[in-house]
Amino acid sequence: RAAITEYRVLQSGAGLSLVECALHSGRTHQIRVHLHHLGHPIIGDSLYGKKGGAGRQMLHAWKLGFTHPQSGERLFFEAPIPEDFQTALDVAFKQPIR
Repeated sequence: RAAITEYRVLQSGAGLSLVECALHSGRTHQIRVHLHHLGHPIIGDSLYGKKGGAGRQMLHAWKLGFTHPQSGERLFFEAPIPEDFQTALDVAFKQPIR
């Protein structure tokens, strides 16, 4: 089935990129599959990339939005970047990224 992912590179260097993705469909593993097919798998993704030394997938949903099925209200939720993820970003890009 068709799936659309819009992406934007926020920062890149040393063979790594920090990417913001917007999903326009909700397919299983959508971001992981699309980035893999672009030749840029997610660090720590043992299914579509290499497991690597991250200990987990370096994938974080910082902002989610959806329309409530009963009220029709548009809802948004934000989650801070986990500490281990933030540390990895700071080390990878040699500067704090917030």
